[in-house]
Amino acid sequence: MLLLSFTACNAEPEESGSPLSIAQDLRDDSDQPSVLGTWSYAGIMKAGRNGSTATLLPSGKVLVVGGVNPTSGLLGSAELYDPATNSWSAASPLLTPRSGHTATLLASGKVLIAAGGGGLNTHLSSAELYDPATNSWSAAGSLYTGRGSHTATLLASGKVLVTGGTDGTNRLASAELYDPATNSWSATGSMISPHMNYAAVLLASGQVLVAGGYGQPAVINSAELYDPVTGTWSSTGSMIRARYAHSATLLPSGKVLVTGGGPGVGTYAATELYDPATGTWSAAANMSVARMYHSAIRLASGKVLVTGGFYAGSTSSGYHATTEVYDPISNLWASAGSMTYARVGHTMTLLTSGKVLVEGGHNGTTYHTATSLYTP
Repeated sequence: MLLLSFTACNAEPEESGSPLSIAQDLRDDSDQPSVLGTWSYAGIMKAGRNGSTATLLPSGKVLVVGGVNPTSGLLGSAELYDPATNSWSAASPLLTPRSGHTATLLASGKVLIAAGGGGLNTHLSSAELYDPATNSWSAAGSLYTGRGSHTATLLASGKVLVTGGTDGTNRLASAELYDPATNSWSATGSMISPHMNYAAVLLASGQVLVAGGYGQPAVINSAELYDPVTGTWSSTGSMIRARYAHSATLLPSGKVLVTGGGPGVGTYAATELYDPATGTWSAAANMSVARMYHSAIRLASGKVLVTGGFYAGSTSSGYHATTEVYDPISNLWASAGSMTYARVGHTMTLLTSGKVLVEGGHNGTTYHTATSLYTP
């Protein structure tokens, strides 16, 4: 493994309302340990966003949709990032503003946006499709249940499985399917337990793993599998720890890495691995710091990049700018340096170049418009 010395990234322009100045953003490399990869500036979005989605389009551009910020409230706007010019431009706005929704790239190249929060403690049941060819939105039917804090998983059939979350009053066990061929929704089998703020991963087998989150009413460690052939759920091994606001990433081996999250009070640095062959969980190496509401993504190398997040301990709490990389072969974590800004509730997108785009999120006071690129 080649360890690259961290070099100071190009300073991002100061964000509106940001407490950081450009001078403060410039880092002195002399005190930096060896880290994996470098960070650089990726332009300024039109709006700071939390609870948005980011989707890599077939063109190589990235579509960022919706979200919320304290100044504008719920956002219906959308933007496009162009890696060729390292710049952002406005896209056509959503039919309905929303935050905490899901975004799924379909086989057609269109993007399905489903459900999410619609303001005033309401959860939307509407869905819509973005067509990159025409830069336009169209209705995509309605889910049976309005929901937020849910997940959406593209199945091998081309259908999209939407599961769990909350309707604003109850945590949900229900699940439903979107069929792009008919532009309609249908019910499928309900999960064994409700799950909210959980993680879902499509396994190599075509099954979908759902793990942890808030049940009804506590944080749970249970996990279950959805079989798209039968439309039913079955129990699998429980995680070592009950956790929510964690991440789950499919590794090249077919195993699933779960990182961080919290037990309800506190935050974990602990990680664990799910083995689909045995349906069991085992401990993996701890991250350098505890994180929840962070982001994780598999790199082209098969390693996993984890960025930002929030930590809550018995004596302190705060937001992370730090990042780290997990190597599944050695079961070790290494520093990937620090982003210019601490972020929670942000997104990461793996670009065709192998670089990773980080956008959105906040640090408790500032909702970020500045974006960053990670180069492995």
